[in-house]
Amino acid sequence: MNQPSPAIVPQSAVRRLPRWALFLLCTAYILPGFVGRNPWRGADMAALGYMLELAGGHTPWMAPLLGGLAPETDGMLPYWLGAWAIQLADPWLAPELAARIPFVLLMALTLLSAWYGIYALARNPGAQPVAFAFGGEAQPADYARAMADGGLLALLACLGLAQPTHETTSYLVQLCCTALVFYGLATGPQQKTLPAMALAAGLAGLVLSGAPALAVFYTLGVAVLYWFDASENPGDRALSRRWSTLALAMALASGALAWWLDAWRWKLAWPQDLGKDWLGLARLFVWFTWPAWPLALWTVWRWRRQILHRHPHRHLLLPLWFVLMAMVCAAGTLPSDRALLLGLPALAALAAFALPTLRRSMSALVDWFTLLFFSASVIAIWVIWISTQTGFPAKPAANVAKLVRGFEPQFSAIAFAVALAGTLAWCALVWWRAGRHRSAIWKTLVLPAAGTTLCWLLLTTLWMPMLDYARSDVPQMRTLAQLAGQPACMHMYGLERTQIAALQFHGRVRLVPLEEPPRCDWLVNSPQASSPTAQNPLPEPDLHGWTLQHSVDRPRERSEVLELYLRDAPHD
Repeated sequence: MNQPSPAIVPQSAVRRLPRWALFLLCTAYILPGFVGRNPWRGADMAALGYMLELAGGHTPWMAPLLGGLAPETDGMLPYWLGAWAIQLADPWLAPELAARIPFVLLMALTLLSAWYGIYALARNPGAQPVAFAFGGEAQPADYARAMADGGLLALLACLGLAQPTHETTSYLVQLCCTALVFYGLATGPQQKTLPAMALAAGLAGLVLSGAPALAVFYTLGVAVLYWFDASENPGDRALSRRWSTLALAMALASGALAWWLDAWRWKLAWPQDLGKDWLGLARLFVWFTWPAWPLALWTVWRWRRQILHRHPHRHLLLPLWFVLMAMVCAAGTLPSDRALLLGLPALAALAAFALPTLRRSMSALVDWFTLLFFSASVIAIWVIWISTQTGFPAKPAANVAKLVRGFEPQFSAIAFAVALAGTLAWCALVWWRAGRHRSAIWKTLVLPAAGTTLCWLLLTTLWMPMLDYARSDVPQMRTLAQLAGQPACMHMYGLERTQIAALQFHGRVRLVPLEEPPRCDWLVNSPQASSPTAQNPLPEPDLHGWTLQHSVDRPRERSEVLELYLRDAPHD
């Protein structure tokens, strides 16, 4: 016998969240950060470098190289997507903007898949609220829609979602494919064709983006879950077992595809072997998944009888399995935050199932904490921006000048208008939330989602010039190219992938390894690569016949120096 549901939800609590408001919120979250900036240092810049090499025909499609170096992350799909977009958009769009178009669509598909996956889980009989003696309980479709709205708001509210999902890297591709797999497995027993297509596409995408093990383990775990379905209807149990067989077949197909592509890599290791500690991992989990994790824990507690039942319900076990996989990967792989990113859609689903069981006092606590935290953050962002523009108050502007040497503040009327509109919308939302709109089940997560979106919007409008200057390689690389007189080529030694990509993109210089043809008059060297303190120090380069001309550091990090050498003139 199934345990009674802890959810007690009247029909009045599942009022519809306006679609236009949800669409505007998602748009305000997705688009800022993809437009109006240079590629940022690190994985974002390195990925663009490989995409440009592929689009220009300078490297093989199955084994791309950048300055003779293979990508640090496995999986070619992200580079293919960006390269195809660059080729299709040329010459109408700048390559860095064209490369982001597929990733904008991937982010939108992630949110859409998460919404429909949570909707499908909430339609399960075990997830439904308690039936009232005289009627009036929430109807299944309305209840599922309200839960999906709440889950999507929980996903948007997660603090760790913002930056990784606005970079053109494999991590966003893996997140989108994980959301597709989540949707396919959650919806499978209820529908047929579309969930199977989403599941197949998601699994193939995970294999091609460097996560074949996740593709296999996601489906294996859920196949076992569906085999032991708790449904009391024999027809539903038979359907779940057929879907379990399909999931098992797809897991085997994913493993075969990974084996054929030679994509299997054992990446898991003990956290101590990777230089991690459990306290640091706990801190990462707390801030990265806030505010979804407290609600998810509350769900586990309030629905514990359904979880511990002899036939546990899949609306709880399925997202728990996805979260467990993400936590294992975060503990045993690098970088931890990008691995934890893949668990956010499932964690948001668990958070949604806390909403029907929250007490009014807990909901009020979330509202007040969110209001104070994000209002203070918004005020701080505006004050620092006003200080850099006007010089008053003086202290924030002085701190910015100290942290980002050489930065000249810029004013954009469009960015100011967008930021002001977003701030006024936040004030209107706070006014609405302070009113007597207490019936909607998703109301608790409106302020967290809107606050996170507003802060991201302000950072990517008001602060974008400052962040772009600090986080990109533009100042250093353009200075190097100008000092060398914009040569056609340069030799290089010890440069990282992101530095190679940045110098070729921003400096318009073709880089070739030292001592390889063609013969170039200039050499750029990274002394940090040969330092004994480096993690894997390189041998000292043979600089006989070269003369040091300049040393150029980054405005944000003075220790990151690149040396510019000129080839000595031959003696008669």
